[in-house]
Amino acid sequence: MTDFLKTDGGQLAYEVTGEGPLIVLAHGMGDNRAAYRESAALLVAAGYRVAATDLRGHGESSTGWASYTRTDVAGDLLALIRHLGGPAVIVGHSFAGGAATIAAAQEPALVSAIVEISPFTRAQKIEFGALGSNARYRKGMLLLMGTGMLRSAGLWKRYLEHAYPGTRPAGFADHLAALESDLRRPGRMAVVAKMGMSAPTDAGARLGDVQCPALVIEGTLDPDWADPRAEGAAIVSELPAGRGRLEVIEGAGHYAHAQFPAETAAAVVSFLNEAARA
Repeated sequence: MTDFLKTDGGQLAYEVTGEGPLIVLAHGMGDNRAAYRESAALLVAAGYRVAATDLRGHGESSTGWASYTRTDVAGDLLALIRHLGGPAVIVGHSFAGGAATIAAAQEPALVSAIVEISPFTRAQKIEFGALGSNARYRKGMLLLMGTGMLRSAGLWKRYLEHAYPGTRPAGFADHLAALESDLRRPGRMAVVAKMGMSAPTDAGARLGDVQCPALVIEGTLDPDWADPRAEGAAIVSELPAGRGRLEVIEGAGHYAHAQFPAETAAAVVSFLNEAARA
């Protein structure tokens, strides 16, 4: 069942299942909360109350917001946690990984832990050497840049197909078709373009302020980086000492939570159990 939270800037769609400590799932740009369907079910089975939300301008949430930065999305996530009764663990994918960092730094009393899956949390630089030597990275960059410049749902679909290498989840084709249809609605690809142009410097600036435990999950075949493991390690290194840890899922692309939900959920639960014992 979809519920809605009205804020000053618009309306956020979300759904809650399960009982127990609260986990808020936030997807990346150009996606919607359905990407967490299998991961959410596994987290509910592990004893958590799980709230999956559509980011502003995505899914069933409204468009027409004044801006679409990670700081904006962090405020949305904190508003949802207050509404549902925090504190909560935030699991943020890609763009929302940076938002999770900001939310944890801004309101440490509301965020008990963060999990960042393939996050854009640091300022990014194109690795020109890797463009020539790494075909996976080169194709990913070209599709991302083309999507942003042309605001093309078709190019975004091609990027998604590239970002799910090898193993694909059940229902992937249906999810992709529904997502493409959703993004062809007026204004939706403009939101994706605005998010794509929003540099993650606001998130990177707050990494040193995170007080809660943090888990970074990377896929070895993520096309968004020439070396995904190195990117994850760099994020952990910028967190306060002892706060962060890195998990790498072999064979996963940019969407480990959808491509390998069992492995991703197991990593999250193990991390949270360890954090609770600390």
